[in-house]
Amino acid sequence: MSIGTESVALSGGGATDDPCAVSVAGDGAPRYREKRVAVVVPAYNEETLIKETLDGIPAYVEKVYAVDDGSADRTGAIIDLYARHDPRIVPIHHDPNRGVGAAITSGYHRAVEDEMDLVAVMAGDNQMDPTYLPSLLDPIVDGKADYTKGNRLISEDYRTGMSKWRSLGNSVLTFLTKIASGYWQMMDPQNGYTAVSTKALATLPLDHVYQGYGYCNNLLVWMNIHGMSVKDVAIPARYGQEKSGIRYSTYIPKVSRLLLGNFLFRLKTKYVQMSFHPLVFFYAAGAVLTPLGVLGGLVALWEKFAMGYPVLFVHGGLSFLVFVFGAQCLFFAMFFDMQANGQQSS
Repeated sequence: MSIGTESVALSGGGATDDPCAVSVAGDGAPRYREKRVAVVVPAYNEETLIKETLDGIPAYVEKVYAVDDGSADRTGAIIDLYARHDPRIVPIHHDPNRGVGAAITSGYHRAVEDEMDLVAVMAGDNQMDPTYLPSLLDPIVDGKADYTKGNRLISEDYRTGMSKWRSLGNSVLTFLTKIASGYWQMMDPQNGYTAVSTKALATLPLDHVYQGYGYCNNLLVWMNIHGMSVKDVAIPARYGQEKSGIRYSTYIPKVSRLLLGNFLFRLKTKYVQMSFHPLVFFYAAGAVLTPLGVLGGLVALWEKFAMGYPVLFVHGGLSFLVFVFGAQCLFFAMFFDMQANGQQSS
């Protein structure tokens, strides 16, 4: 079959290493370890790769929510064609483009409505290798996690194909997301290859989660507030023809502002409104005293070298003590935060 001059193969390829994990329910629907599995495929202008992505969805997946997020090319038409010949594929169309977070949220809502058990996300650019999908599903089925996500930063080999600039940007966002989300053992928060239980999704306020590229970071904050467990799964990067739409020079400042707001929101919600923890005082003291100490040191240097005042030791020493005390408050706050969230990530 074809659209225009291009042929389209409907294979439903992909497999699991454990054939015994795959079964068929009484109604003929596929199961993975007796669980109903769905996959959300967000796609924006992916006409050259969406076919490969849909062809690679494993046979044990019962529903595929393919979301055309207002594409200007033939992505939506290709999805509709596949849906006419594969009953697993459920096309969802956004018009206009609403962002990757909104696309994933739309798929999540449908998965909850259809009473799926687990939902994975596999982007329409064919970056997510389907052979690793069981590695994301198993910890949730085994009750070891509510949410699993890929981790490409665990070793140099797993980062093969990732540019140094992209790797550096990802490392910066990892550190900032650790602070904002409270998942201190988590890495590679930008990794979009994820799986989650629909029980967890039903608890989260999905419509309040950020709808753009910072979606994955913001979702972790909401999960921490709701006490959900997150597990990293080592999955190597897979890059091909796709071109990332993320420009880290603008993306990092934008997401950093988002994460600052997320961090303050988490502290207020989790450690003030839902329960009280003194770490908020340590964070507050550190946030005030640390920059105050730096500012005092700069003023002392200006007084010494610009004004000629012989007071560098007094003012400089006092500023240094303020800075050290503020930094200690921040370290104590982070330590208490790690303790409070120690069982929620691995």
